[in-house]
Amino acid sequence: MSRTVWPGTARPESDVIVGLMSGTSLDGISAAVVRFREDADARIAPELLAFVQCPYDSTTRTRLAAALNGSKPAEYARLDFDLGALLGAAAISAIAEAGVAHADIAAIASHGHTVWHEPPHATWQFGQPAVIAERVGLPVISDFRVRDVAAGGQGAPLVPIADALLFSAPTHWRALQNLGGIGNVTIVPPAASVATLASVRAFDTGPGVVVIDGVTRALRPDLQFDEGGALARAGAAIPVVVDASMMHPFFTAEPPKSTGRELFNDAYIADFIARCRAAREGCTDADVVATAVSLTARSIAHAFNKFVAEPVAEVVLSGGGARNPALFDAIEHEVLAISNSSGFERRGIRRFDDVCFNGDAKEAVAFAFLGWLHLEARAGNVPTATGARGPRVLGTYTPA
Repeated sequence: MSRTVWPGTARPESDVIVGLMSGTSLDGISAAVVRFREDADARIAPELLAFVQCPYDSTTRTRLAAALNGSKPAEYARLDFDLGALLGAAAISAIAEAGVAHADIAAIASHGHTVWHEPPHATWQFGQPAVIAERVGLPVISDFRVRDVAAGGQGAPLVPIADALLFSAPTHWRALQNLGGIGNVTIVPPAASVATLASVRAFDTGPGVVVIDGVTRALRPDLQFDEGGALARAGAAIPVVVDASMMHPFFTAEPPKSTGRELFNDAYIADFIARCRAAREGCTDADVVATAVSLTARSIAHAFNKFVAEPVAEVVLSGGGARNPALFDAIEHEVLAISNSSGFERRGIRRFDDVCFNGDAKEAVAFAFLGWLHLEARAGNVPTATGARGPRVLGTYTPA
């Protein structure tokens, strides 16, 4: 297939891209090797060739968490380079798993790790692309959020174009709810195409697992997350704390909107735990975790009830939170409760794994797709989702 080539970006005629993602949950790097195929009707299909997850060690997690709360310039600069090396190593692992030759890979598309996100003023992702290019020997496309923010957008969510063009349902409206550190949803019409992108809406719903993981790590330092939802299952949520938390202006603000660890930071976690302790005599650690689960579920149901008018027939959950059975059940309970009272059509709550492929790979595949779109000189943002002034080609290109 003939392709538009940016000046100075000579590369193989390949549709294989490596997507790299480091999310707000601080758990590690996801790397996917993906081949994109476009048919004569402009339908695009992703083929997942390999997917690997590279967990962060405790030192890296601590450094990233500290950067989110303010670090010295020297530490920022070193962390940017060190994370680039880790992203490069993840790409090498994924390429080896896929068994694809370097000559057959067009580029690496790296989201990096968001250290600060404050639209419309700035957005900042670590993971130096020059380091990735040097380590792997392939061109790198990075800094996807910057152009959308520069164009007046939120710079997030950026996954909606993949949700629409790769993961729409053939006959019904679908809501794709991601449960990474932050929760975000994309509302997609049936058989979505470039022509129907104006119908696509997306926005951050609030916490995904960031509060759940945060209180778990604070209360049980030996745990990185509430594995299997065991703590939440053993506790009972405190409704008054959830009610008070939902009073934050973010939840009532109209889309487009985005949030991050700038709001759900260490101070927020400490305050959340304190409010749980004050609200219930004898409050257990499990009660606090259960309350955090309830907050995420309530925020998602609130978003659907207040901001979704489309006839959504199916909600598809992805991200690490989709594997927490306590969270899955809480979301199902809350969303189906509002569906019964508001006319929200019910087809069910499903996991992405049951619809497409491994849901943990979804965001890495989405950024691989943004890299593919960059090489095609096609817009990667959805202005109805981000609020940007118009479609923009996203990312910057670093040669091999």
